[in-house]
This record gives sequence, structure tokens and C-alpha cells, in this order.
Amino acid sequence: MGRVTKNSRSSGRSLLAAAALVAGACAVGHAHAGATIKIDDEKSVSVGFGLRESYTSAEDGAPGGGKRSSDFNLDSGRLYFGATLNKNIKGMFNTEWDGDKIRVLDAAGQFAISPEFNIWAGRLLSPSDRANMAGPYYSLGGGYWAGVASRYGYNGGIFRGRDDGVVVWGNVADGKLGYSFGAFEGHTLGIGTLTQSQANAAGVKADDALMYAGRLQYDFWDAEPGYYGTGNYLGNADILSIGVAGRYQKDGILTVARTGKYSSYNVDFLMEKRFKGSGAVAIEAAYYDYDTDNIVLSEQGKAYSAGASYIFEQKAGWGKLQPFARYQKFSADTNIDTKQVDAGVNYIIDGYNAQVSAVYSKTKITRAGDTDKFAVTLQLQY
Repeated sequence: MGRVTKNSRSSGRSLLAAAALVAGACAVGHAHAGATIKIDDEKSVSVGFGLRESYTSAEDGAPGGGKRSSDFNLDSGRLYFGATLNKNIKGMFNTEWDGDKIRVLDAAGQFAISPEFNIWAGRLLSPSDRANMAGPYYSLGGGYWAGVASRYGYNGGIFRGRDDGVVVWGNVADGKLGYSFGAFEGHTLGIGTLTQSQANAAGVKADDALMYAGRLQYDFWDAEPGYYGTGNYLGNADILSIGVAGRYQKDGILTVARTGKYSSYNVDFLMEKRFKGSGAVAIEAAYYDYDTDNIVLSEQGKAYSAGASYIFEQKAGWGKLQPFARYQKFSADTNIDTKQVDAGVNYIIDGYNAQVSAVYSKTKITRAGDTDKFAVTLQLQY
């Protein structure tokens, strides 16, 4: 037998850790998201929770550098609460683990006048690109929070891309055309700028203008009703969709030295086609433009992303296999490019309620060395 080196021992630990996560997923079988308690014919409350637990082996990630890391981490732990007063008035209250404490994620009143016209007010996700509207729980392979191309959840909002405000949304034209427009507090980008309260304390003078955000999306094949997005339908729909989104805030960039506007827009595309008896192929792409009025050049620039996947209709044990690949690039106006390539496979046990993802990522930043990591993530929602 050959000699067991340090690298082979590290690889063995990685495989054992990955196997532990897979075994954990197989032990739960089929999970069903949420439980609803009826109070009377109209009133009800619902509760649920979700988690994303990962094992990561990252190049030079060990303390002191030079060696690969070997870490388990609770990437997300959410509690979902909902309430229905009647068919027109509802509410949501969700929390998230931030690595140190439990924080409010969403807290909003929901007024459902009709499928074509809804009003939500409180703390919630403001209109943006498909990736951000889908989030880590409903994206292809999850983990888009690396914030390479879609930077809304990475540097936008109070926490996890959420902001305080109001949004009007609906689906018209037989549900094929979705729209959402809202006004939000803004000033909370987390990109080295000040919040409104910090600016006031520092004596920075600026207009207290709101941030305006909107999104339009047209579905040529199956309709996608609702406010939030889905990054991939896992072979359950035929999708051909184009969406555009934008944000603007006068004096949205606040620093001690300067103030300026913040604006961004993006175009995104999703095609997913089922083939009876075989599976479904999906292709996604997006373009982004971020403008900080030449104040924060590291967050100003253009970004691109593209991805592809194929989910097999035939089950392999308890679930279906879905290999995927994704490419992202952000070209900042500092002449520093960030590029990331992901290649992996999802094991879909029960849609987005129970799945395991294994992905290899390689990241390259201008004037910095390449870094790579391997991650296995267990996702459960009840």
C-alpha cells in the first residue's frame, strides 16, 4: 500500500465530512414546508423553518494560511411565521441567524386586493434581479451570496438585502407579465458608505430622498405568479422569461468627503425546457450595471453571469441528480476584475425542501492569486 500523505489524509477528511451531510439528508426523507393552524374560517397562523449547513474545504483557508481549511458552518437558520386575518389581509415575520445572533429578516403587512394588485409594507426584499429575489434557498445550487455578479443581497439593504419600505406588485396579462415598484429607505448599502443616521452624526448634509426600485418580467411560456423569484424550477415547468430591474436614490451614496446618487439596473434571462421521459435543461444569464457616482469605485462597474443545468427525470435512490455550472464576473471601475467559476451537482430529494449540493468553485481576482474551494451543503425546509 502507498504512503498516506498529509494531503491524502485531508482529502479523506473532506470525503467523510461530505458523506456525513449526505447521510443526514437521506435520514429525513420527504420534508413538507410549513404547518398551518386554522383559527376560524378566515383566520390562521403558519410556522416553518429552514436551514443551510455546509462543509467547506478552501485553499489556504486554514489558520495561518498555507493549508486547506476543513470547516462545518451553519450558513443560514431561518424561522418562518405567517398570519392570515382574512382573504385580503395577511402578514409575515421571518428571522435569520447571522452567525452571532437571531435577527429580524422580514416583517411586513400584506394586502392582497387581487392577483393583479397587491401592497406590501414593512421590512422586506426590494425589487431586483431574479437571483436576489430567489435568494440562497431557491437558486441553482444555492450560495449565490458570494456576491460576484448579483450584488444586491451582498451589499444592499439592512440585512440580507432587506429594507424598510412599501411595494406594489402584481401579475397581469394572464399572469405572464409581472411588475413590482416600491419606495424604500436606502442609504444602507454596506459598501463603505454611511447610513442616514451615521451621516447625520458626522454632519454630512444630503437630501433625505427615498430609494426607488422596480422590476418588470415577462414569461413567454409558463407563468410565474407571485412576488419572489425562483432561480430554477427543477424540471417542474417550461420557462422562457426576460426580466429588467432598476434602483435609484438621490444622495444614495453618503461619505464624509462626498455625496452622490446611487443607481443600478440589470437584465436577466431564464429558459427551462422539459423533455418527457428524460429530464429538463435550464439556461440562465444576467447583466448588471452599478453606478455609485464615481465615489465608491470598488462597487461601481459592470457584471455578468451565466449558468446551465440538467435535471434527470429518473430518480437515483431518493432523489434526482442535477449537474450544473455557473460563470460570474464583476469588472469594477478600479480595473480589478473578480471572476468565479462553479461546477457541481445537486441531489434533489424534495424540491427546495430537501436537497444536497456539492460544488467546486474557483475564484480569480486581478493582481491576486487564484483560490479554490469545495463545498457540500445540506438544505432543509419544513
